[in-house]
Amino acid sequence: MEFVTQNIWLILLAAVSGFMLFGGGLFNRLSGIRQIGPQEAVRLFNQEDALVLDVREQSEWADGHIARARHVPLGQLKTRLNDLEKHKDKPIIAVCRSGSRSNHACRTLKKAGFEKLYNLAGGMQAWEQAGLPRDR
Repeated sequence: MEFVTQNIWLILLAAVSGFMLFGGGLFNRLSGIRQIGPQEAVRLFNQEDALVLDVREQSEWADGHIARARHVPLGQLKTRLNDLEKHKDKPIIAVCRSGSRSNHACRTLKKAGFEKLYNLAGGMQAWEQAGLPRDR
């Protein structure tokens, strides 16, 4: 008990760090947003006609993107939700550079009533590391 009282800040820091490391994924699972890898994304795209939604900025998009992806920068997503309405019943795979902005996009889409949401974990970096093609 003496150790706890003398090191309470270290214990709290470890607890917060652990939650940030593991709790974020738990939040996504509970909210209905699945983290998927590039191979699962390809499967959803080919077998379930998933929409690939690229939320990167225009300059990133111009450097290369997944074929037939729809480009809506994250900063414009809320104002362009109507453009995506016809895809509401389809799986949507959100993509960014590393998976962070696309995760945010999934949460925005979830609040707007979209249900089948997937975040490409690792984003375009993971896509490229898997050796999958991209358009320019």
